[in-house]
Amino acid sequence: MAKQDLKRHIFDYVLTQYGSEAEYLWKSYPDFAVFSHQDNRKWYAIVMNVEKEKLGLAGSGKINVMNVKCSPEMLSLFLAQEGFLPAYHMNKSHWLTIRLDGSVDKETVCFLLNGSFDLTATKQVKKKLGIMRYSEWIVPANPKYYDVENELHEGKEIFWKQSNNVDVDDIVYIYVTEPTAAIRYKCLVLEVNIPYKYRHEELQIKRVMKIRCLKEYDRKLFTRDKMAQFGVSAVRGPRHMPYSLKREIDNLTNDEVSV
Repeated sequence: MAKQDLKRHIFDYVLTQYGSEAEYLWKSYPDFAVFSHQDNRKWYAIVMNVEKEKLGLAGSGKINVMNVKCSPEMLSLFLAQEGFLPAYHMNKSHWLTIRLDGSVDKETVCFLLNGSFDLTATKQVKKKLGIMRYSEWIVPANPKYYDVENELHEGKEIFWKQSNNVDVDDIVYIYVTEPTAAIRYKCLVLEVNIPYKYRHEELQIKRVMKIRCLKEYDRKLFTRDKMAQFGVSAVRGPRHMPYSLKREIDNLTNDEVSV
C-alpha cells in the first residue's frame, strides 16, 4: 500500500471504528494530526510528517510516521524489526513510532492502533463502542531465540512470551519464521501474565503465558505463500487470525480438537 494510501486508510479507519476525527493542535506543525478520546482526552495516535534526519534515518526529506502507545513487552518485540523506531518526542518506554512508508503492512499498523486505543480508553468507552475482543491469534517464533520446533509437540505445555490482549482460553497459532516460514502449531492459552525475567540482545521478556500445544502442522502445509492468499503477508508481531485462514486450516486438517 502506498504511503499516502496508508495514511488515508488510518484516517478512515479511526473514523469508522472509533468515531475519531483528526485534531490539528500546533500552528507550527499544521500537518501533525492527533487522535484522542472524547471523554478523557487521552491521545492514542499522532500522525506526523517528520524530517528523516530527526528520526535517525538516512537520506533527506520528510517521512510519514505514527506514534502509538504500546506495552513495554510489545516495544521490545517491534523495535527489533524494520519499520519501527523509538517514539519521536514521546515517552520511549510506553510509545512506539511506526513508519508509514510501506515498510509495515496495514494489518500490523491497525493492530497496534487498536492496542493503543485499548490502552488509553476507559471501560465505559469500550463498552459503549462494543469493541470485540479477539480470541484467536497468530504469533511469530524466531528460531534465533528459541528452537520451538525441537521443543514443542502435541500435548506439551510450555511458557511463551506474553502477547498483549491475549487471555486465558484464547487460541494461539505459532508461525515459525525463516527458514521454516510456516504456521506450525495451534495452542491453547492456559495462564497469562506470569512474571518472568529474560534479556537477550534486543529481546526483553517481563511476562509470559502458559500454553498447551493442541495440534502440530506439517511445515509444508501453511507456508508464508499459502497465508498470503488469505491476506497475511507478514507476521512481525501478534496479529488476529483471519476467519478465512482459520477455516482453511480447519478444512485441511479436520481440526476438531477438544479443549
